[in-house]
Amino acid sequence: MKERDPGFDDWFDEPEPPTQESGRGGHAVYDDGADDAWVLPVDEPRRRARRSAGGGDIAFGGVRLTTTQLAIIAAAVLAVFFGILAAFGVFSSNAKTTVPPITTATTLQTQQTTTAVTPPAAAAPTSTLKPLDTGKQVKILQGALNALGFSVGKPDGDYGPKTQSAVEQFQSSKGLTADGIVGPATLNALAQALSG
Repeated sequence: MKERDPGFDDWFDEPEPPTQESGRGGHAVYDDGADDAWVLPVDEPRRRARRSAGGGDIAFGGVRLTTTQLAIIAAAVLAVFFGILAAFGVFSSNAKTTVPPITTATTLQTQQTTTAVTPPAAAAPTSTLKPLDTGKQVKILQGALNALGFSVGKPDGDYGPKTQSAVEQFQSSKGLTADGIVGPATLNALAQALSG
């Protein structure tokens, strides 16, 4: 085997075990002749004194935690807290924003033609009516309500729930008692509304 150069550095070479004189920090070195060398443990009272002197330990529930452990626990608690808030959508923006429409003024020149718009001819019934009535007078009532904008659908001559609802809406719009019965006051209001 070749002898090594004193300046040779082998990263994979095992270091020589320290001798008693070369122990770190003035501590005695234990050497039992084996390949490994260990520094003798420091006295326990000194170790405890060093821990308590650090001031970073906090007793919590009978367990001592270092400031690093407390920081990790605090970070985990905050992460869970923000995760819960995110799950409930606190950080999302679902608010609908309304954008005003952009309007531009345009001038169109058109040829004006005036035509008289005549509303469809509708007459008021001539007799009082109530729910479940049938006949021509109910059909006239339904046509009048449709002409005034209180839709009952296609006039069929049956005073059913749609007609009653339309009569009640008409009565409310004219300040009458909304009972769904076409009495004299409702007949008069219908006639005035159709004529005016």
